[in-house]
Amino acid sequence: MILHRRPANKRKIINDPVHGFITLPDELIFDLIEHPYFQRLRRIKQLGLSHLVYPGANHTRFHHALGAMHLMVKSIEVLRSKNIEVTEEERIGAAVAILLHDIGHGPFSHTLEHSLLKSVHHEELSLLFMQRLNEEFNGQLDIAIAIFTDKHPKAFLHQLVSSQLDMDRLDYLQRDSYFTGVSEGVVGSDRIIAMLNVKDNQLVIEEKGIYSIENFIGSRRIMYWQVYMHKTVVSSEFMLTSILKRAKFLYRNGIDLFASPSLKLFLEEEISHNDFERNANILESFALIDDSDISSAIKVWQSVDDKILSTLCTNVASRNLFKTVISKTPFDSETILKQREKIKAVLGVSEAEVDYFLKTETLVNNAYSEKHKQIQILGKNDEILGLAQASDNYNISALSEPVEKHYMCFFRC
Repeated sequence: MILHRRPANKRKIINDPVHGFITLPDELIFDLIEHPYFQRLRRIKQLGLSHLVYPGANHTRFHHALGAMHLMVKSIEVLRSKNIEVTEEERIGAAVAILLHDIGHGPFSHTLEHSLLKSVHHEELSLLFMQRLNEEFNGQLDIAIAIFTDKHPKAFLHQLVSSQLDMDRLDYLQRDSYFTGVSEGVVGSDRIIAMLNVKDNQLVIEEKGIYSIENFIGSRRIMYWQVYMHKTVVSSEFMLTSILKRAKFLYRNGIDLFASPSLKLFLEEEISHNDFERNANILESFALIDDSDISSAIKVWQSVDDKILSTLCTNVASRNLFKTVISKTPFDSETILKQREKIKAVLGVSEAEVDYFLKTETLVNNAYSEKHKQIQILGKNDEILGLAQASDNYNISALSEPVEKHYMCFFRC
């Protein structure tokens, strides 16, 4: 007896805790979501190690990508209702571009972006993944790639993917606020999307939506201080990068450590963007790495002979994190030197090895920039003004100035 397989229903509805029901707009979207490259995002946390501060922050890049895609579809519907021409191919292309915008993220999202790889940004890897998928899907991602790389003639479509007011930011602020419980991060995405328009091929916000934009920028600033740059998050991220740095050092000095085969490749070798382009197998190996590879390694590395690696891993696994001190001014050299001497004495490490246990750096919170493609406000007289110029809120100009804080993160002696 021959069994006939029923065609899959690809117009699925997904129940999202942030946006409610999300309907997949096209069969291509379904097929891309089902692809192993995209399914990997289920295993990469959106906020890295922020769950060590906010226990609910276990949501993933998979959640975020679906949410951003949903907002893109809604935005296109709004623009079409205002007689902005967006073809069906462009609608799907924009949805695919935002769906795949984070597909190049490595384990723990931004935390290890420059630890596993040599100066390779996740957006560059996202493009490489999109190009690989385009080959597999026989050119169906051509428009999506043009939009993603800002080479499509309709510039506003790229701005919906990447700008100071894009669907990426609208989703992650709401989503991160929801899962961390930081209610100050809530933004009115429905109101903002309803106010979208296009003028001279540029994405604009109608004047009556200006207060929602002001709230959006204020919320973004708060989320950076309370979540993304929380001092405990800073501490855990430094410890995680120190672990990878030490593991790389040991591997490259002939010491074999437990690691999944794909992770081992990136620990043993310094992989650059050119390596990805020259060797297709490297991208395939990267596509097999997720948070579980790092978590499993840390669990095993607690018992290795190397004191530095075992100390770092044991402390992360037990959430015994480094202390982080925040200051409005840079730390003086004497304070730093005293702390370095304490660490050397307690742990018995060399001067160079102290760098695994102490870091001084600057945190920069730039909620909005007037210098880089401002959010454009469309006045009632059809005049376009920059947000700071159009707003009667003097705080907007203040929020456009980067705020710097200095920190010292160190092993508790």
